[in-house]
Amino acid sequence: MKGGYGGSSYSFATKRRWKGLVMAVLGLVFLSMLVSLIFLLGLHNGFLSSAGYATEQPNSATKHLRVYDQHSSADTRNLSKRNQSTHVDDLIRRLVPTRPKNVGENPVTEAENETYGLPTATDSPKLQQKNNTGLAVTDDAGKNFRGADESENLCELKYGSYCIWRREHREKMKDAVVKKMKDLLYVARAYYPSIAKLPAFDKLSHEMKQNIQDFERVFSEASTDKDLPLQIGKRLTKMEAAIAKAKSCPVDCNNVDKKLRQLVDLTEDEANFHRKQSAFLYQLAVQTMPKSLHCLSMRLTVEYFRSPHDLEQSLSEKVLNPDLHHYVIFSRNLLASSVAINSTVQNTEESEKQVFHVLTDRENYFAMKLWFFINKYREATVQVLNIEDLKLNNHYKLAPLHLSLPEEFRVSFLRVDKLSSYQIRTEYLSIFSHSHYLLPKIFPTLKKIVVLDDDILTQRDLSELWSVDMGGKVIGAVQFCAVKLGQLKNYLPRYSFSENSCAWISGVNIIDLSRWREHNLTETFQRLVQEMSTEEGLSEATALSASMLTFQGQVYALDDSWMLSGLGLNYGHEDDALRTAAVLHFNGNMKPWLELGIPKYKSSWRKFLNLQNQFLSDCNVNP
Repeated sequence: MKGGYGGSSYSFATKRRWKGLVMAVLGLVFLSMLVSLIFLLGLHNGFLSSAGYATEQPNSATKHLRVYDQHSSADTRNLSKRNQSTHVDDLIRRLVPTRPKNVGENPVTEAENETYGLPTATDSPKLQQKNNTGLAVTDDAGKNFRGADESENLCELKYGSYCIWRREHREKMKDAVVKKMKDLLYVARAYYPSIAKLPAFDKLSHEMKQNIQDFERVFSEASTDKDLPLQIGKRLTKMEAAIAKAKSCPVDCNNVDKKLRQLVDLTEDEANFHRKQSAFLYQLAVQTMPKSLHCLSMRLTVEYFRSPHDLEQSLSEKVLNPDLHHYVIFSRNLLASSVAINSTVQNTEESEKQVFHVLTDRENYFAMKLWFFINKYREATVQVLNIEDLKLNNHYKLAPLHLSLPEEFRVSFLRVDKLSSYQIRTEYLSIFSHSHYLLPKIFPTLKKIVVLDDDILTQRDLSELWSVDMGGKVIGAVQFCAVKLGQLKNYLPRYSFSENSCAWISGVNIIDLSRWREHNLTETFQRLVQEMSTEEGLSEATALSASMLTFQGQVYALDDSWMLSGLGLNYGHEDDALRTAAVLHFNGNMKPWLELGIPKYKSSWRKFLNLQNQFLSDCNVNP
């Protein structure tokens, strides 16, 4: 009896434990499905602190700055609230990497015309011109669209270069019959609830229900006219007849009107959801490393440790010789930096004088080390440095060293008057990251360098830059006068500066390191960032403002012909401008190595890739 009782107890306990495990597994499965659903719908943003900072992504992403006219009426604030993003907008913003916590960024303000800047995605349309309606939108080719739909005008403000990409890839659908069917379906759905309540019209109610279901089945399989079934004409006639009968019935017009408005609202919500989802997928596509490039990096890293070559052999004395032409590139992208170097070397007559210093992170260091060892660029020298291994923390009060690429900003200027009319202008620019302010210490023996972004393509000999007399200035850069320091005045309340000073952009920059050290610009930048962060909190305008103030009065303006920017967002560059520019800068989201890259410009970039390379072939790298 005792033994039997014990066995029964053991069996019961075992069953309970087994049931508990089953329930736990089912719970985990349900939880994983729920988390996925929450992520897709963007609901998780509601649980995240708005004060948090997203982690930095591999690719440089555009920062979004928003500033409004302080002299505008309450309409400005109302418009601001209407434009605030919902959950999916938050998800898109969180995809965009923010700066590390030791460096900030912030919005830009337009001083002229009492306008304020609102940053957006990477794109560079022409300066918008006002028209007599008070609203002007300029496309990439500089064409002026008057009286455009408000939602289209605000699209770039909210979603950035996604809207430029969407306009270029929009297909004209042949769906006249489909649209007519949808209109009839809306009307039928509006009348059906009222007709169904009338017992005397049961037959008509049943007929309308069948027609509605029939149309819904058609729409589940067809989105254009060519997809419609052959007998669609008869179904259209039946639906029109049913709607005509319904209109002659004694129904409450208020109920029909209310139902129709509900359907319109639902349709608008559905359209907004799909637009936000499409914008999210676009951001995901431009910020995700292509599979082929990931394969290339992994293959090279593995091969590095298998290689019998002495890759650690000391480079020639060229890397320390201040009399040579030294170029510095910050990059995580092996393919991009390779094209930047190759195009620069191929367009010079004295490649033996060129020395390239590629600064990367630990993750990409070994792949780049092997790549630039096995690939030769005429007589030029290429040195690869891991910025995370540099011992500089004792010299500058910066966070533990990590690589940061040039920061890209989208700045939209919005002005709203008392009549709720507004003008929107969006500009795009790229500036130095905090890694650039380490240059004087990284290269203590050099006096002058040229800093190149990795997303550039050289078309002319850059040797001329070394003979430019900068008149005692620290940095030579192409100026960007669409954004001026005066437009930042709300973020610089206690700093003195010239309001008419133009912003400058990265891409191709000459730097006099001797002058930089004399003026202690690294310390100046770090002090400004700390002061602004203490007063206003770390924000997207901090780094932009600090960079502009740091180099105030120290910028030598290079001729505009040295660089053409916006090839990663602007579809409308003229052929003459593309042909004559010394450097093409692919700033923007649509980089040439991505599938979303602008086809018109990708062919020039591809010319400097050796697609017959074994590693590129094995990983199917074919931008």
